[in-house]
Amino acid sequence: MIKVFIVDDEFQGRAFLHSMLTRLFPEIEVVGMASTVNEGIEGIKKYQPDIVFLDIQMKGETGFDLLDGLTTIDFSLVITSAFDRFAIKAFRFNAIDYLLKPIIEDELVMAVEKIKRQSLKNQHLSKHQVEQLYRDMRNPQKPHDKIAIPTLEGFIVTRVDDIVYCHANGNYTEFCLCDKKPMLSSYTLKQYDEMLTPQSFFRAHRSYLVNMTHVKEYRRSEGGTITMSNGHQIELSRTHKDEFMRLLNVTL
Repeated sequence: MIKVFIVDDEFQGRAFLHSMLTRLFPEIEVVGMASTVNEGIEGIKKYQPDIVFLDIQMKGETGFDLLDGLTTIDFSLVITSAFDRFAIKAFRFNAIDYLLKPIIEDELVMAVEKIKRQSLKNQHLSKHQVEQLYRDMRNPQKPHDKIAIPTLEGFIVTRVDDIVYCHANGNYTEFCLCDKKPMLSSYTLKQYDEMLTPQSFFRAHRSYLVNMTHVKEYRRSEGGTITMSNGHQIELSRTHKDEFMRLLNVTL
């Protein structure tokens, strides 16, 4: 059985999630629920769950208070709450799973199945990650210098500046990094487009997101060809050509 613990200050929220989990996943046992930070800490220590669904915004408290009260985070974490787009961006940069309220059944299934594929506790959060997420949520407009890239095995943290380009690979995204082997992420290119475009990245083609700081050369054609710092050549979509030139402050 997969042990689940729910922390939410709203009774209806706890009851609704409990009902969906037990109905959709016969292998899941909801071992406990809590409405406050202290109850949550005590319950997690007592039941040692495999997955914790945690509401970040509670009356006079936050989910960060709960995470700070634990010596280790030896469970898979799913954040549940109603957030704005900047908070969601912070979760994605730190490779933390989240569900927006009201929780949609299909999204819950995707979140649980993803955790199961990662062997449940294979993706533990560190205290450093929690602190970074807290800083990111307090300063949502601040550029991120690092990004956690979720993989099938867990996640890898890398500097945003080290990303040369991202390439769509079905529902996955292949990262090309400076002096490193390509890395496959379980997020889509569309998700990375939303995350990275505000940070000097450009959607050169439907299949490519390029780091403008790694662009080394442009060659004319119908749309054009971009040469990256590693020598890789990327076709520039004709419809994106004008915007690309504007970003480079170039007129042809």
